[in-house]
Amino acid sequence: MSHIELGVDEKLFPGITGPLLFRPLTAGPLTELAETLLRGENTLSRGERELIAAYVSSRNECAFCTDSHSAFAAAQLDQGMPLVLQVRADPDQAPITPKLAALLRIAEAVAESGRKVTAELVETARAAGAGDEEIHDTVLIAAAFCMFNRYVDGLGTLPAGRAEDYEAVAEVVVANGYLPLAGKAPSA
Repeated sequence: MSHIELGVDEKLFPGITGPLLFRPLTAGPLTELAETLLRGENTLSRGERELIAAYVSSRNECAFCTDSHSAFAAAQLDQGMPLVLQVRADPDQAPITPKLAALLRIAEAVAESGRKVTAELVETARAAGAGDEEIHDTVLIAAAFCMFNRYVDGLGTLPAGRAEDYEAVAEVVVANGYLPLAGKAPSA
């Protein structure tokens, strides 16, 4: 049970969904940020951006965000969950592009501290083909997910109980995005 009374059954509205329903005023901007970062126009695929979110969340040990965004990434990547799990375990050994591996190193640095992002990490990403916008967006996704992870865990919300729960929501998010979650019950 969360640290505050959210006014919903947390088993039906786990993780961030309870706090979004509790405070619609803040839910709107938060879901708009997620929509922009993870689904907006970008040279990184939606699956790659969800993978960055899942990876950062795993580094922050946020069970809800790790599992949900892993499911969202898997639903949008050809290699599915096996790739997501490989990246979460060790991106340097996962079958991903050098560019994505370099961006994940930047994301991991942000998860530890923004000051851990070095000129060398950025130069390595550039040498692997990442542009300034991709570097920017990686840093912003990582920073935003540090906030989302702390929001979920700071309120002590419950994660969903089963992997299938995340897979069902993944279908809804892939089809409809994050904005339907802004302060009202999700359709799944």
